[in-house]
Amino acid sequence: MENRRGKRLISWILVLALVGAAGFYIQTHLPSLRQMGRIIQVLYLIKNNALYPAYPASLAEGAMAGMVDALDDPYSTYLSPQAYQALSENIRGNFGGIGVQVGMRNENQMTVAAPPFPGTPAETAGLRQGDVIVTIDGQKTAGLDLETAAALLRGEPGTTVVVEISREGNPELLTISLVRAVINVPTVQQRVLAEDRRLGYLAIASFSLNTEQDVGAALQTLREAGAKGLVLDLRNNPGGEVGAAVDTAGYFLSKGPVVRIIDRKGGETVLTTEGQNDGLLPMVVLVNEMSASAAEILAGALRDRAEVPLVGTTTFGKGVVQAVYALTDGAGLKLTTAKYLTPNGSDIQGRGLQPDREIKQELTSPEDYQLQEAIRLLQERI
Repeated sequence: MENRRGKRLISWILVLALVGAAGFYIQTHLPSLRQMGRIIQVLYLIKNNALYPAYPASLAEGAMAGMVDALDDPYSTYLSPQAYQALSENIRGNFGGIGVQVGMRNENQMTVAAPPFPGTPAETAGLRQGDVIVTIDGQKTAGLDLETAAALLRGEPGTTVVVEISREGNPELLTISLVRAVINVPTVQQRVLAEDRRLGYLAIASFSLNTEQDVGAALQTLREAGAKGLVLDLRNNPGGEVGAAVDTAGYFLSKGPVVRIIDRKGGETVLTTEGQNDGLLPMVVLVNEMSASAAEILAGALRDRAEVPLVGTTTFGKGVVQAVYALTDGAGLKLTTAKYLTPNGSDIQGRGLQPDREIKQELTSPEDYQLQEAIRLLQERI
């Protein structure tokens, strides 16, 4: 009993310390202590009058999450130990997951962007393109950035993850339980287009540690097949490793900048490629509202530096950089610390990249009108 009381006392001391730290910040940044007074009042009323138990650990978690939420930045977030562990896993292109490609659309709803990969738990469970993932293991995806939410789907093979799905035509949420498996994600796919055998097609689903190598191999295959033009498909690509996108740009661009990073003080870091292309094929890039982050970096660099046209719809508009910090007890903090600019200095945050040819495409349409337009443009150039 004494040990339990001691732990509770320590927890309350930690809460008070957190309140004190918040108060110091407020005192040094605001002209009065009214906000500090309100914090103390709320804490006092909860401790002494709340009908339901006031657990100090939960209050501390809520206070930390609330401080980050007050930044009004959808990409800065306090990470619970579970979320931080999931996010900390290396992106290797092979992991325990369910086998879906996800993106954000329609007011930041986490959406299954494409049919599940064949033979994966998602396909077996009947997930469909267009399904909105509302919760993952009880945690709402609303308010989470895509990278953090997607990380919650990953985990040790053999473990179970439960998702709630909103599906068009179903009035109620669907609860689906899936057992994670090792997913060998095909981040790069290529083929010669049947519509015109002179044209190659290269799709990058996301940027992982193996993407640069896979792109190089795919381009070599297309050149050997006699491709005279290239459609680069970045639709539904949520991003991934920025370094992989910069390295991949080297296959298409000569030596020079790929992305500019501006920190809070205005300092600039330029990420460049050495360039390893041996003659750029005429290209068109396909993008849509779920092309984000590293995908936007590559698309923006290709348009700025090589005048490659973009076809599709305006991209997602994630042009900021996050740093991830480890906190005590396994938690973490993901904080926006800088922003991306394209080589020509365009700021895409909240704006996205507007296509040179805007072509809308329904997710479930049997006809790929965006690809058809890309083929038409390439045929004019070769």
